[in-house]
Amino acid sequence: MGADTGRSVDQYWRRRALALAGVVGSVGLLAWACTGDGNEPPVHNANAVESTSPPPPPTAMPTVTVTVTASPEPKPVKDGGPCTGKDLVFTMSAPQDTFAGSERPQFRVTVVNTGKGSCTFDTGSLNVRITSGSDDIWSSTECRRGDSSKKTLRRGIPHVETVTWGRERGCDGGDPARPGTYVADLKGKKAKKQVFHLR
Repeated sequence: MGADTGRSVDQYWRRRALALAGVVGSVGLLAWACTGDGNEPPVHNANAVESTSPPPPPTAMPTVTVTVTASPEPKPVKDGGPCTGKDLVFTMSAPQDTFAGSERPQFRVTVVNTGKGSCTFDTGSLNVRITSGSDDIWSSTECRRGDSSKKTLRRGIPHVETVTWGRERGCDGGDPARPGTYVADLKGKKAKKQVFHLR
């Protein structure tokens, strides 16, 4: 019984040792299969390599076109030509609005050339007209003595004329104007009318 029992124990441990060796061998084989033998080159991400490489040069450079436009030369300013209405500014004023007794109403007429150069102006076109309601009383052009003259107006320098009314209707010895309210305007020009009174 002792000899049989010893054989049985030996066989048991041999079987256990073989089973353990098989398990260890299987684990080692699996580990070797996963890690490889170390001789294979590492695998890199192809996309990562491509993303770090510089972009290919452009096949053609863009074309830049520069266009030079010549500015037209300004036309020379001609001095001495006739003045045009759009270049002239007219004003009219009176020193007071009431004239008593023998005081004669006076009106200061100013013309300013705002053009680019000098121009010629006909002073005969300055017509101060006196009216009372719808009644025409007096006109400086109709009663002007002597010929009108032409003046050269330089840019920005005013031409001034003083027109005096003799308080009579018409020219040269007309009937005296009655006391009342009158209006003086610069006929045909854009200038403020002057309302005044004779006493």
